[in-house]
Amino acid sequence: MKIIFAGTPEFAVPSLQALLASRHEVCAVYTQPDRPAGRGRQLQISPVKTLALAHAIPVFQPLTLKTDEDLQQLMSHNADLMVVVAYGMILTQAALDAPRLGCINVHGSLLPRWRGAAPIQRALMAGDEKTGVTIMQIVRQLDAGDMLHKEEYVIGVNDTASDLHDKLAELGAIGLSKVLVQIEAGVVHAEPQDESLVTYAEKLTKSEAFIDWRQPASVIALKVRGLNAWPVAQTLYQGEVLRIWQAESLAVNNDPLLQLEPGIVSCHNKNMDVATGNGLLRLHEVQLPGGKRMTAQAFLNAHAAHGVKLG
Repeated sequence: MKIIFAGTPEFAVPSLQALLASRHEVCAVYTQPDRPAGRGRQLQISPVKTLALAHAIPVFQPLTLKTDEDLQQLMSHNADLMVVVAYGMILTQAALDAPRLGCINVHGSLLPRWRGAAPIQRALMAGDEKTGVTIMQIVRQLDAGDMLHKEEYVIGVNDTASDLHDKLAELGAIGLSKVLVQIEAGVVHAEPQDESLVTYAEKLTKSEAFIDWRQPASVIALKVRGLNAWPVAQTLYQGEVLRIWQAESLAVNNDPLLQLEPGIVSCHNKNMDVATGNGLLRLHEVQLPGGKRMTAQAFLNAHAAHGVKLG
């Protein structure tokens, strides 16, 4: 099949690699326009564009796919199918209709749970036991198309959103390859989503990174895992922002530390524990502004944190 690939970030790279390694022809790659990034604000190309250029695949970077010119360009590829993975652009019906067999999407959740922008992070923060990827038909309504295939993943007790991102990206490529075989053979099974089971994964914001120590330690621990690697859970340590990269909820009973006010740090046996609304949160990896990520033990070697209130 002649396939158009539309994607932008690292999450999309394994799926494009799978297509390039297959018997199918990737006739064009669509990705977001180059944008300034980093301290120097220099234009940076997307990971998908980097891979496409390395394989001499024509790359297109329209601001939208709504103009007649852009739609004509899209249709000129005479593609059989468009594969979309974290492209970052809503497709019009005209764009969806351009390929002969329409468009399919690799989505980082087990639909209909976690439609939307941040399914990986929201699954972790909600304490879901499993997640995965869904290959689906694309329709105009957000993430509402028929499901073609799922790959499941049981969430590990220490998995962060960064870990899940990488694992689901690889699973997405595996699921995509299976669906392409089915489409080519004409045996694909499309399953409608149960609208009564729909949940939405709202886009992450920097404002939700700050920790409310009145919450239970178990909830805060999930938040720390879900916000790693962006925007990273944080609190205030003596007026400075302290980013918390790794932490765990402790199972403790009748510990005197449980009587401490939420946010108070207790340091014993080189551990850095924080009282919460219910239970203790043990910090494992932290970072101060301008500094490197470090273990809590290294932090305590340089800071007298015992008795300090975070927040």
